[in-house]
Amino acid sequence: MNDETLNYLSKIALSHAESGADVVAPSDMMDGRVAAIRETLDLNGNYDTLIMSYSAKYASSFYAPFRDAVCSAPCFGDRKTYQMNPSNSQEALRETRMDIDEGADIIMVKPAMPYLDIIKMVKDEFKMPVAAYQVSGEYSMLRAGIDSGYLTSDSIYESLMSIKRAGADLIITHFAPEFLEGCI
Repeated sequence: MNDETLNYLSKIALSHAESGADVVAPSDMMDGRVAAIRETLDLNGNYDTLIMSYSAKYASSFYAPFRDAVCSAPCFGDRKTYQMNPSNSQEALRETRMDIDEGADIIMVKPAMPYLDIIKMVKDEFKMPVAAYQVSGEYSMLRAGIDSGYLTSDSIYESLMSIKRAGADLIITHFAPEFLEGCI
């Protein structure tokens, strides 16, 4: 029900903008979502509200800890029908191009570390702000390594540095509180 969903996504984005959000970030992967949201925002005078589009969102096993924590595991089927195949890098470029053409201001790649090549490809190809989301599985993997003594806390900084080096202008990570408090 793609077209009906676009209407709801637009209303949600507008409610966020009218509540003061500087950026809206649709993560749904619905076709045409960026254009619909941009049109709704603009028609309502929210020209300066940025859209950070989850353009390259892969069907990844690295989401499992989050899904378990919020009881969001699929009860049937899977999410592979609307998230990208991990082996397909060309789809990331096509989806990113479509989102840019529809009005995206920032492009998101999710997850980050297993897709450093995608971050680099997107940054090199489109020369616009790229965000990378270091998801719960990446966090959990590093945290378990640190807690067990196999890794040091330096691995956190190294992982974030590798994402930045690949081309990310913005990194969303579960390590943000520790990083900002100087514990890393």
